Amino acid sequence: MKKLIFVYNANSGLVNSWIDIAHKIIKPSTYECHLCELTHGSFSEKHMWTSFKKECNIPLAFYHKDEFLKKYKSKWLPTYDFPIILGVDQQELIPLVSAQELEKITSVEVLIEKIKSLTLLDSD
Repeated sequence: MKKLIFVYNANSGLVNSWIDIAHKIIKPSTYECHLCELTHGSFSEKHMWTSFKKECNIPLAFYHKDEFLKKYKSKWLPTYDFPIILGVDQQELIPLVSAQELEKITSVEVLIEKIKSLTLLDSD
């Protein structure tokens, strides 16, 4: 993989951020972005995730779903369920971890191990 793209199931912007924070605090069981739950606490990114990002050996890109859809807008873009982790190889987007798979991941530690296992498969 040349790069990993993480797409959160949330929209960008300050108002949306505050709504997400409130949602995570008031009714976390109904929050719709498990990737965000794994990588962030109520107010900030989890320390372990921040460290992993700094130490990762391939480029990482992070988008809210509205930013991703705007940047990668194309009539050939498949319909994705968000959140999702995609790999970029030869300018092609390859789904690596689906929304359904993310739901099964129980902690940021497990997520990091999953990502490491995916990036070790391709050492180019």
